[in-house]
Amino acid sequence: MASEIKSVAVIGAGVMGAAIAAHVANAGIKVKLLDIVKPGSADRNAIARGAIERFKKIEPAPLMSPKAARLITPGNTEDDFAGLAECDWIVEAVIERLDIKQALYKRIAEVRKPGSVVSSNTSTIPLSELMSDMPDTLKPDFVITHFFNPPRYMRLLELVTGPDTRGDTIDKITKFCDVTLGKSVISCRDTPGFIANRIGTYWIQSAMVLALDMGLEVEEADAIMGKPMGFPSTGVFGLMDLVGIDLGPHVNASLARLLPKSDPFHAINRDVSMIEKLIAEGYTGKKGKGGFYRSSGRGADKVKETLSLKAAAQGRLEWRATVRPKIDEVKDAKKDLKKLVGAKSKPGQYAWGVLGRVLAYAASLIPEIADDIASVDEAMRLGYTWKYGPFELIDKLGADWVSEKLAALSIPVPPILTRLGKGTFYKTEGSALLQFCSDGTYRPVKRPDGVLLLEDVKRGAKPVLTNKSASVWDIGDGVLCFEFHSIMNSLDGDILALLEKTIALVQKSYKALVIHSEDLRAGPGRENFSVGANLGLAVFAANLRMWGKIEGSVKEGQKAYQALRYAPFPVVGAPAGRALGGGCEILLHCSAVQAYAETYMGLVECGVGLVPGWGGCATMLARWQTAKDAPKGPMPAVAKVFEMVSTAKFSTSAAEAKDLKFLKPEDGITMNRYRVLADAKSRALALVDGYAKPEPAMLQLPGASGRVGLGMAVEEFRKKGVATPHDVTVASHLARVLTGGDVDIVDPVSETDVMALEREAFMALFRTRESQARIKHILDTGRPLRN
Repeated sequence: MASEIKSVAVIGAGVMGAAIAAHVANAGIKVKLLDIVKPGSADRNAIARGAIERFKKIEPAPLMSPKAARLITPGNTEDDFAGLAECDWIVEAVIERLDIKQALYKRIAEVRKPGSVVSSNTSTIPLSELMSDMPDTLKPDFVITHFFNPPRYMRLLELVTGPDTRGDTIDKITKFCDVTLGKSVISCRDTPGFIANRIGTYWIQSAMVLALDMGLEVEEADAIMGKPMGFPSTGVFGLMDLVGIDLGPHVNASLARLLPKSDPFHAINRDVSMIEKLIAEGYTGKKGKGGFYRSSGRGADKVKETLSLKAAAQGRLEWRATVRPKIDEVKDAKKDLKKLVGAKSKPGQYAWGVLGRVLAYAASLIPEIADDIASVDEAMRLGYTWKYGPFELIDKLGADWVSEKLAALSIPVPPILTRLGKGTFYKTEGSALLQFCSDGTYRPVKRPDGVLLLEDVKRGAKPVLTNKSASVWDIGDGVLCFEFHSIMNSLDGDILALLEKTIALVQKSYKALVIHSEDLRAGPGRENFSVGANLGLAVFAANLRMWGKIEGSVKEGQKAYQALRYAPFPVVGAPAGRALGGGCEILLHCSAVQAYAETYMGLVECGVGLVPGWGGCATMLARWQTAKDAPKGPMPAVAKVFEMVSTAKFSTSAAEAKDLKFLKPEDGITMNRYRVLADAKSRALALVDGYAKPEPAMLQLPGASGRVGLGMAVEEFRKKGVATPHDVTVASHLARVLTGGDVDIVDPVSETDVMALEREAFMALFRTRESQARIKHILDTGRPLRN
């Protein structure tokens, strides 16, 4: 799907402008980044150049690969302004002052080429105000494209258009932001705060004000207003720290200026002296000295501290050691949200006091802020990382229950809720998902062209094959989709057995296979394609000294993965999120991979005291030896794979996975999460005609002499204190695998030979107490153990 936008300019190299430029570069598009000339600087592009340099230090990283920085050209708004005539899209991301923006638009109108799109990233100024003094020639091509911070990771983009905006301009920018930049583009009305900030700001302000009024402390409020409701795990105060405490007053002031006096926002929009003091003293959150949470001390003495709201209410900023509150209602909410928001206790009153207001507020804004409820839910899921949007939450609680509870709190029941009665906002008819509309009818939830979601395939359908850990779905045109659904999509015997059945079925009755898992409600960086083998089952077997069963599982995995690699039909992996250990290895054995841009791949077994056991070592050796840019001789590839695997290196993006050769140069990357499955299916079908299974690779490995060199390097790390005693043990076993065991350097080594060495090393390490301790520790805590 080719794009009409080939070059972009971003004016304003502040936090958001620079990050938008970075994400455009992530998509492989050239971008100019302009800012003013810094007074007194010899480098007239110093501001923009400095922003690009800061990308190296920012966490999370704005760039998917350091190579993307080459696509960003720094410039300034004096010397380089005429160059905007070369750009297909010009993004304004300057200070939120109407006069400055309007003056800039007049300059842009004089130099831009006809038909180029011009947009503002504003979140506080309406489109009508931006266009009030705009040249008529610019109006048809002007829109608001509101990105969320950080633009690389936050998938929402709010698009605001006006009555003068041309249809092809809307189509052009929507297609580019969707397909090329990977955003879910939500069309918003030109109302204050658009969708996400209108509801999100009301939610944050309500949660903060009510916590102060009820005498709750920060940890209590965050424990309630976080995971139990499907809100970010940070809670509200932790979220304010994350986005910047100083941002809130600006957004609040904008809404207060623009919203009518009848809007419920005004009732909770108080000036909170605590916020003013925090900002004045530099406690603006994570970007400052801390905020509601901060760290005190260093090293072993470092402790997390929390601001006391009770002290703040009396005018004092005091921090104390953070405590984890025990709230029974929070535990109950995991099974039934009503047990929290319906409780008469103080936590229950706080939970419903906030949630009830937010749900009523969101419902009252339809159709003012958007045409449909699905857009609102999507905006809150992707813009504020809510697991469920407000209308989905109402469905979970029951619309009639919510209406009754609102009336008891003297909160007006919104007309759309009254009209819905005892119904639900969403319902299924056959395979169609329908949404309730403000006119009282149900209409289909529409997906953009080119989007295929497994959740839509599964609606009203039955799997072709299934067991407790995986299922196989018919996604049309002779293609099956293999889906993991075990805990964290960990791989077990059931998955391996079903995989072998699936291979036989495709060979008999279908054309191709896609391997894909889908968790669209996971927050940024939290989705799992597969975290690898189910180590809990292996530890259980080890406790019973069932070594034969564990080795049998390793053999079974190798057999299944080899069957996948050498299947007579195309197999396309379609990962998103973490693909670690065995999850990475299954992708290494696919004919091709179509990866979501935010895919994190790696062979991380050494971190738990093991080595890759399902063919990962053999495949990575082959890739590094046969790459076009590979140095001659067996040792460079061995050294590179040893370095990556021994340090449990994983990619921080699909682009980096290509650099590390976890992905092949010809593998595809999809920027939009919703398009991964459709792209993978298309890739599989394109491979069908003339498909030939690969030939087994033969490796050239150095044997004992190579092992000596690797051992010397590990010994140096041990002397420096970087490698622990068990790290050395694990590394020695890995070195034996990667160098080919007892092979002579002149003899070719087969994949089968390397996999036999993998099994031998895996079993030897699994029998050690140290590796078992590492596995148990990561299962218990989620953190690696260095022993």
